[in-house]
Amino acid sequence: MSKKVFLCAISNISSGHCLEDCRFCTQSVRYGAAIERFYHKPVEKIVKEAIAAKKRSAVGFCLVTAGKSLDEKTLKFVCKAAEAVKKSVPELNIIACNGTATLESLKILKSCGVDSYNHNLETSESFYPRICTTHKWSERYKTCENVKKAGLNLCTGGIFGLGESKKERVSLFESIASLEPVSVPINFYHPNESLPLKNDTLSAKEALEIIRMAREMLPKQRIMVAGGREITFGDLDYKIFDAGADAIVIGGYLTTSGNDPMRDHRMIHKAGYEVAIECHDS
Repeated sequence: MSKKVFLCAISNISSGHCLEDCRFCTQSVRYGAAIERFYHKPVEKIVKEAIAAKKRSAVGFCLVTAGKSLDEKTLKFVCKAAEAVKKSVPELNIIACNGTATLESLKILKSCGVDSYNHNLETSESFYPRICTTHKWSERYKTCENVKKAGLNLCTGGIFGLGESKKERVSLFESIASLEPVSVPINFYHPNESLPLKNDTLSAKEALEIIRMAREMLPKQRIMVAGGREITFGDLDYKIFDAGADAIVIGGYLTTSGNDPMRDHRMIHKAGYEVAIECHDS
């Protein structure tokens, strides 16, 4: 594994108005979680966030919207934001994360400066109906296939600690491996009293085992520890790199806060790793 750690930042550009019933997600209007809700973040603010992310050594910048799919209005907005970010910070790898998407829509994103598309499978196909009933897992898998056909880099991973078994975790990683993505985000469930799932978090030991499983089953992929890192590992998060992770999300997430990015820089160096300065750094 590389001794370099890749950093990615997230911009929640359209928040809290999703109609789906994903049981782990505070963005769903069904659960009434106390989060900030808005349709379109001003593009000028998105650009400022991208500039700040680059100053903190992020090589990836993800434009995330709430909602099931990349509809026409969302597509126009994401394209506008991507073009503005690319103009101001051309060296950033722009990632779009906007739900299920057609091949045609993804091609348009690519033409507007988007480099990668993130669409997580979330969990195994067999377990998926336990956490979402308003759309099918197969739609998610199809979108991932469309991403590759469109010539975009695919980022797809999942969220753990939803009640899934080890067998279901293996099944998820097998499905991810079949798609041959560039990057695999590993999220850990962050409880919220408004959500229907139990207010439980995985132990750091079990979470590290999941990362090791990911690295073993996905030896060529970039393994990125994303949401839930802070509450799952606390000050033990330096252990994720020896377990196989080589990327993290810095700063805030969609509806939860993250560590101070400079704290994460210090943690990475203390663990004996370097921060990558380019997306394709080796």
